Amino acid sequence: MNQAEAIAKLQTIFDDLFLEPVSLTPALSAKDVPEWDSLMHISLLVAVEKAFAVRFRVGEVEQTRNVGEFADLILKRSQER
Repeated sequence: MNQAEAIAKLQTIFDDLFLEPVSLTPALSAKDVPEWDSLMHISLLVAVEKAFAVRFRVGEVEQTRNVGEFADLILKRSQER
């Protein structure tokens, strides 16, 4: 799986969670999406861990600045399984 494929899979998760449509791009960040608050962030992380069968370490997700970096982190965790 590459970054584009991970983002495509993320898109389905975003489509399920967010009320308003969010078009994912590698540069998109939480500050670009009004609905993406702290509670939505937690729901998103839980859904991503389940969908990708990964677990994130404390603090590492907060270090990602955008969807592209988040997808890269998902890929990194996927390869560690």
